[in-house]
Amino acid sequence: MDTLVIVDAANVVGSVPDGWWRDRHGAAERLRDTLPAYAADGLPGLADPPLELVLVVEGAARGVTSVEGVRVVPAPGSGDDRIVELVADEGTGRDCLVVTADRGLRDRVQALGARVAGPRSVRGGGRA
Repeated sequence: MDTLVIVDAANVVGSVPDGWWRDRHGAAERLRDTLPAYAADGLPGLADPPLELVLVVEGAARGVTSVEGVRVVPAPGSGDDRIVELVADEGTGRDCLVVTADRGLRDRVQALGARVAGPRSVRGGGRA
């Protein structure tokens, strides 16, 4: 079974001060567009291919759509709560990796058996 990789879009986008706050939707789309390569190639040192990639978006980024290799899941409220739900619903009994730097979220998903990695793991900077 493929490793489930859930990416906290708001947290990963917010990890680089590149003006994302002026266009949150566009910033989430740019992140989404970098992720399909990981589905086929894996995340070095973290997860071997193939990967099932899920990008959780919230707020102004809710309109971002899925692309081949990346399923986009809008959070109706808290992105963190939606990520925890996904780990509980889809991560049970399989390898599950959540990409976020949010300490509270890390604690919540680790309690459900998920592994965690920082934003640099999907931003070209290696393991974080």
